[in-house]
Amino acid sequence: MDASIPTLVQAVEALQQRQISSEELTGACLQRIADLNPTVNAFITVDAEGAMQAARQADQVRAAGGGGIPPLTGVPLAIKDLFCTAGLRTTCASRMLEQFVPPYESTVTARLREAGAVILGKTNMDEFAMGSSNETSCFGPVRNPWDLARTPGGSSGGSAAAVAARMCVAAIGTDTGGSIRQPAALTGTVGLKPTYGRVSRFGMIAFASSLDQAGPMTRDIRDAAWLLQVMAGHDPKDSTAINQPVPDYVGALDRSIQGWRIGLPAEYVQSNGLHPDVRAALEAAMAVYRELGAEIVPISLPYTQHAIPTYYIIAPAEASSNLARYDGIRFGHRCAHPKDLKDLYARTRAEGFGAEVKRRIMLGTYVLSSGYYDAYYRKAQRVRRLIAEDFARAFQEERLSVILTPTAPESAFLLGAKNQDPVSMYLSDIFTINVNLAGLPALSLPCGRDAHGLPIGMQLIGRPLDESAILTAGHVYQQATDWHLAVPGCAS
Repeated sequence: MDASIPTLVQAVEALQQRQISSEELTGACLQRIADLNPTVNAFITVDAEGAMQAARQADQVRAAGGGGIPPLTGVPLAIKDLFCTAGLRTTCASRMLEQFVPPYESTVTARLREAGAVILGKTNMDEFAMGSSNETSCFGPVRNPWDLARTPGGSSGGSAAAVAARMCVAAIGTDTGGSIRQPAALTGTVGLKPTYGRVSRFGMIAFASSLDQAGPMTRDIRDAAWLLQVMAGHDPKDSTAINQPVPDYVGALDRSIQGWRIGLPAEYVQSNGLHPDVRAALEAAMAVYRELGAEIVPISLPYTQHAIPTYYIIAPAEASSNLARYDGIRFGHRCAHPKDLKDLYARTRAEGFGAEVKRRIMLGTYVLSSGYYDAYYRKAQRVRRLIAEDFARAFQEERLSVILTPTAPESAFLLGAKNQDPVSMYLSDIFTINVNLAGLPALSLPCGRDAHGLPIGMQLIGRPLDESAILTAGHVYQQATDWHLAVPGCAS
């Protein structure tokens, strides 16, 4: 069952009809991981024993029959390695947490387990989710299944690569500035960042608490809707979780988009950094939407130009605060034989954190320091509000259903190509970070290939709490195209 690992919906149907058992499907995924992970490096921890035990239990549940069988019973998934999983190592791809085994379960993974999912293991990522190429992991870089010399994107590169290489049926990632959507674009998969607060952050190790959000990474839109249906919903353990009803995402997929108004921001499509192949793919996607009955409406989001500096003040500031807890005393890495408390703190953090994490901690600490807080952090928060108002104004004044943009300015770049130029690396997320600053839902889906045959992704942005609109728009596009059906070379 090599490259024929099914999509999530296909797996559910095959399991329901007893065409395959969860034990067989899970075993096939584990075999794929054993064959490909030494090369792709998508997984940090593989829980083969636990996964097979959960698969056998799922088969027993289905064999017993009766009503009320959970929707994902027996479906093998991969989890980004920053969700706490009780009894299963959670590292954040950092030496600081290299041996950390959480005593409790995150809400996201708890809901997936309650829905019957089988957890195969934990996927590789940029250290503490800080990166756009999955090269900052202390466990080594993840390689793109489409071209092993290239990045799969970051920070959820392991989840994206695992889905693209058919090592799992689907995966879970997190998105702080594009960390689900950018790797999805670079690997030819689907990545959804829900509205901030739609999915609980409890048990999700924090990078930037006002920006982080968990979401599904899948091979098609219908799978993403299925996973979001399970993940979404209020959680009293998370004070930022929104207490609003969860709509029927799956049921809304097959709506018509006849008459929908799709906004096209000039600041995105006219960007000097946009590769011609990406621009051509986006124009072809617009033509498809016109054929489906939608109207493409030119719009302006003028504060887009301030996104990068705003994000790289707010996110590092929150990171410096969140990562202050890693001090060598309570949990995580601790330096050997410290001379005194100062030496303990200094050496523990120097040894435990990688270069990019240190860079962001120092930047964040600086902008929060006395004398600079008002000049940088407070001002960035004001600009953040203006960015959110840009979107709100466009949706209201132009009566938009969704907004269409490129996901990333280029396709997958070579590993190591941007390591000496942090600003160039940061610009990989130039089209995605505004969405996090505004707290909006957005997804990336495949819409073409570049001259090298590498995937290109487009982004659909929705109103707050309107994940249904972007899922519908993505689904009807995939019904009319076949970009999402392509299989990378290493997975064939």
